[in-house]
Amino acid sequence: MHGTAAASRKSKLASYFRQTWSLHVLLLPAALIVLIYNYIPLLGVIIAFKEYKPWLGIFGSAWVGLDHFKYLFTYPDSKQVIINTVVISSIKMICNLIVPFIFALLLNEAGKAVMKRTVQTLVYLPHFISWVILGGILIDLLSVKGLVNQIIGWFGVQPILFLGDGSWFRFTVIISDVWKDFGFQAVVYLAALAGVNPSLYEAAEVDGANRWQQTVHITVPAILPIMTVVGTLALGKILDAGFDQIFNLYNPLVYSKGDIIDTFVYRVGLVGGQFSFATAVGLFKSVIGFILVVFAYRAAYKFANYRIF
Repeated sequence: MHGTAAASRKSKLASYFRQTWSLHVLLLPAALIVLIYNYIPLLGVIIAFKEYKPWLGIFGSAWVGLDHFKYLFTYPDSKQVIINTVVISSIKMICNLIVPFIFALLLNEAGKAVMKRTVQTLVYLPHFISWVILGGILIDLLSVKGLVNQIIGWFGVQPILFLGDGSWFRFTVIISDVWKDFGFQAVVYLAALAGVNPSLYEAAEVDGANRWQQTVHITVPAILPIMTVVGTLALGKILDAGFDQIFNLYNPLVYSKGDIIDTFVYRVGLVGGQFSFATAVGLFKSVIGFILVVFAYRAAYKFANYRIF
């Protein structure tokens, strides 16, 4: 009996592959690319546990165990760097959840389709500007003699060192990041809103619900699951505060408030030639991110009864 069941399963599996072999062949190049560029390089994490010397190679370098991880937490500036990363990344994550959410709700209430498409296009465009270009623009605009300081100077306000004062630097980084990406991130919410059944609004209107009540009881619940997914995925990047942005904007004056793990690794690990240390920090970030994603996934299922997959 067991042999018959096994033979039946093999027959079904063979039949399935005969019908779908072309799809598997189509998928093969993408699978190979992922394997070559995403999985095989994972072997490089061995460097984090070795005193890597390029002329000796990965396997020829001496093992040092957890020395580089200990160095991460004993290095004089590492504590402040981790705090900076968590603070900047956390505020970014919260703002990048709330601002696109509110923008999508407001845009959904726009009456004319032409206006809606125009506004969406305008706020979507900054996403395609690289931080190399945008960083240069912000440096010019926010300098002591830049346009922003000239405008606030008309009201008798002293010039502000947006990129030379630590506290103002954090504020500038967060605001510019939200401005750049909120239009792109709102697309997910707008797609969810497009799937809401119009009959729900019609029924609510018949019952006497105004636009605010319809938004609170129909629109918001419709996109909350998507917000849960976005927040869950973002939590895994809590130690990723945006290397491209900060690298193009920061300077030694704001290291105390603006230096993050990635820029710290770049200076100490890569520019300084400490490749093993840089790998150890990257592995530390990845492990923490993985733990946070698992935790957030469990929390989303427990409190929102929502599964990502």
